[in-house]
Amino acid sequence: MKLNGAQILIDCLKSEGVKHIFGYPGGAVLHIYDALNVCTAIDHILVRHEQGAVHAADGYARTSGKCGVALVTSGPGLTNAVTGIATAFTDSIPMVVVSGQVPSPVIGSDAFQEVDAVGITRSCVKHNFLVKNADDIAETVKKAFYIATTGRPGPVLIDITKDATIAETEYEGYPQTIKMRSYQPEVQVDAEQIKKAIAIIEKAKKPIIYSGGGSVIGNASKALTTLTHNTGFPITQTLMGLGAFPATDKQSLGMLGMHGTYESNMAMHDSDCIITVGARFDDRITGNLEKFCPYAKIIHIDIDPSTIGKVVGVDVAIIGQVNDVLQALIQSLDTKKLENIDSWWKQINDWRSVDSMAYRTKQGVIKPQTVIEALYEVTKGEAIVTSDVGQHQMWAAQYYPFDKPRRWINSGGLGTMGFGLPAAMGAKLADPDRDVACVTGDGSIQMMLQELSTMLQYHTPVKIININNGYLGMVRQWQEFFYDKRYSMSYMDALPDFVKLAESYGHIGIKVEKETDLKPALIEAFKQKDRTVFIDILTDPTENVFPMIPSGAGHHEMLLAGRDEMASTNDSGLNLV
Repeated sequence: MKLNGAQILIDCLKSEGVKHIFGYPGGAVLHIYDALNVCTAIDHILVRHEQGAVHAADGYARTSGKCGVALVTSGPGLTNAVTGIATAFTDSIPMVVVSGQVPSPVIGSDAFQEVDAVGITRSCVKHNFLVKNADDIAETVKKAFYIATTGRPGPVLIDITKDATIAETEYEGYPQTIKMRSYQPEVQVDAEQIKKAIAIIEKAKKPIIYSGGGSVIGNASKALTTLTHNTGFPITQTLMGLGAFPATDKQSLGMLGMHGTYESNMAMHDSDCIITVGARFDDRITGNLEKFCPYAKIIHIDIDPSTIGKVVGVDVAIIGQVNDVLQALIQSLDTKKLENIDSWWKQINDWRSVDSMAYRTKQGVIKPQTVIEALYEVTKGEAIVTSDVGQHQMWAAQYYPFDKPRRWINSGGLGTMGFGLPAAMGAKLADPDRDVACVTGDGSIQMMLQELSTMLQYHTPVKIININNGYLGMVRQWQEFFYDKRYSMSYMDALPDFVKLAESYGHIGIKVEKETDLKPALIEAFKQKDRTVFIDILTDPTENVFPMIPSGAGHHEMLLAGRDEMASTNDSGLNLV
């Protein structure tokens, strides 16, 4: 049958099983929107900013495990979307972003709303396409979804010229399969590498499993849990890996890295065998590389060969889907006798006794840690929690134990403020029957606040937990520790009345100023199943995130609450543990 390019695009998306598209119209994509208008199989969510569209598609993808889809126009539509694209790229989130482009005859002439979308996004996409011909749309869409969802996932951009959406052509239907000579993501697990890994694991006296976001993205939670239980090894998880292994399990040492637990960081430092599962040795995890895990043999499991040895040298590299590799390890270890590690667990439990998550309460002041603990209690740990970026993000990760994957949705690698609110909207659309809480701060929430309008229009009731301390908290913390308390531009003056602001968007607003009102406010908020509730909680403006590994320090050189927060007030600077 004969269809125009826009109609072909929408049919392709429908054939891919796309149910939601997040977008914002403009001149270059009007034919696409015209075709979308008559498609009943796909719901379009009209956001208020293109960055919000991509973050919402991102939250949808992280929650559902499916590919998120965003649609933006040319020029500023595309450039506004770049932050969201880069966020998804850094965290390996499957996504297809369709952008409009000026008509092909005027490309390069500085036409109205023309930008080089392919050039601008080249460094922050897994791949991108420029489509100038309606005949190429179907095959390109098939390739885009295939690339975005296989191997190490990531965002793919399809930039389509306006004339390609207008032109009519014979359409033979969406391709059922695609083969790309230059892209072969399927990898067979190397049995020899498994044997090498087993040889190290068998002899380990101080082993630890270090699990990252690949365990969540690769749907390997069950296999990871089985391996951990079968071996009896301790396990620590990165910020992006939380939930792949139950945080409340006795073998979990908690989060690793800059703001990780004392026991997890000390165990990593002293370990003689690290089984790295879908992690990339990010700088917030490793600390000072010269001091990183000096005694350990490292086994690195990842689908992306480019991550192997990129930051840290490894002893055994196993390339493959995380779930497949873990299944192979489980099977191979079934008949093996491992070293007794009782003394290792005794040492770990000694480190645990430090209680590095303890914090000081203060009469008449709400501590942000208390907010997260109350949120966990009220939701019974069953909510999807999105966050923005900063101190509140770290407190959410530290004090809300995640026992299941795809419940913790945050911008890890890029650290994008403004992510939390639109991501919560996307998460709610992906899992409408589950409570969704957005943990945010007075700085982050104002970056994408306009999406409160979208949430009303499309009925995505979430609970917004605003930890309001009047500061850009993490910036203030670093300025306190390392810049002699020169608080340059970190104070948030002239904050709005968040309660009235929420109410002006048609939502419920609650202000909490006393700790005795905190839990009742949360209970009331989560009773409102069909309403978005904005809870503005005034918290201690001086509170800092502990534990903390300062820049240039090793895992064994952590700052702890109590002793080191007092040291930070001295002229002599911070004392390292």
